[in-house]
Amino acid sequence: RKEFVDLYVNYVFNESIRKLFEVFMQGFLRGCPARKWKMFLPVELQTVLEGHTKFDWRLLEKNVMYVQYGMLDRTIRNFWTVFHKLPEEKKKMFLAFLSGSDRIPGCGLEHFRFSIVDPQVEKPDEHYPSASTCRRILFLPR
Repeated sequence: RKEFVDLYVNYVFNESIRKLFEVFMQGFLRGCPARKWKMFLPVELQTVLEGHTKFDWRLLEKNVMYVQYGMLDRTIRNFWTVFHKLPEEKKKMFLAFLSGSDRIPGCGLEHFRFSIVDPQVEKPDEHYPSASTCRRILFLPR
């Protein structure tokens, strides 16, 4: 029985997917040559590929650039007051809304920048916040 189980497990996890995995690996290595990945420790490589999962939200606030706003504007102060009261999961949802990902890229939070812009609409109460994920801009009506 042990031999049967070992052979079956080997078939399911190795032999049955060998061709598919080889094709995947060939394509992956074409875009990401293995010699470049060898310089990373496994934990570092995971961070490069997946991004950071632990956040210092105060550092995020410190790295923001404001356009047509000042750091002390009432809208900005209210935004950060509400933001810091959110549970962790909602903060990650905001990050995904802003950047398209709920993780910080491998370069780290100290290099993660985004802008809060006043869209300067006529009736700001009739507009919702919106974001440009490629440029990491939050359009926040007053």
